Amino acid sequence: MTVAPILPERPEWTVDDLGDLPKDLPYELINGRLIVPSPTLLHQDMCVELLLALRVNCPKEFQVGIDLSMRVDHRNEPRPDVVAVVRGNADRSPLPVEDVVLAVEVVPTGWHFGDLYDKANVYARAGVQTYWVVDPTHERIALTEYTLGGAAREYEQVTHTEDLFVTERPWKVSVDLPALTARRNDLLAGADE
Repeated sequence: MTVAPILPERPEWTVDDLGDLPKDLPYELINGRLIVPSPTLLHQDMCVELLLALRVNCPKEFQVGIDLSMRVDHRNEPRPDVVAVVRGNADRSPLPVEDVVLAVEVVPTGWHFGDLYDKANVYARAGVQTYWVVDPTHERIALTEYTLGGAAREYEQVTHTEDLFVTERPWKVSVDLPALTARRNDLLAGADE
């Protein structure tokens, strides 16, 4: 039996405080708030499918990974569900944010809009050029693509779809959202039997 770690209580966390955490504990630090996620099999399956879609045409100068921390500043070390990064970071953790070209978040059940908004702002201020939000919590899975716009470092919505998603950012990628919806429904069907 595994015992959940007892975490130090702090009103606000910084990157320097993360050394006090158990080494194998997955965490995110967003605006000084420590988040310890507990993803589901469905969530992880969606992440793998997105990783595979990104790898199809991935140029040699980039790599794609799942659940990797990236250092932004002393109050933020987010952990995107899927990330595309400049090659040469295969053995680095956290990733340097300046090498990240795409951050992807798969919305987990029970997530609040404020969490999503906070993470998007952290990614935008850090200069991550492209950001996707994949939402499997509705009848049909939707993908929303954002890119940085202007000097304000704010995201602008480029695409929102529940159909076949095709983009050239950060390279040519297509994601068959109806197929992902069918896969999700198949995975969930076992829970009802």
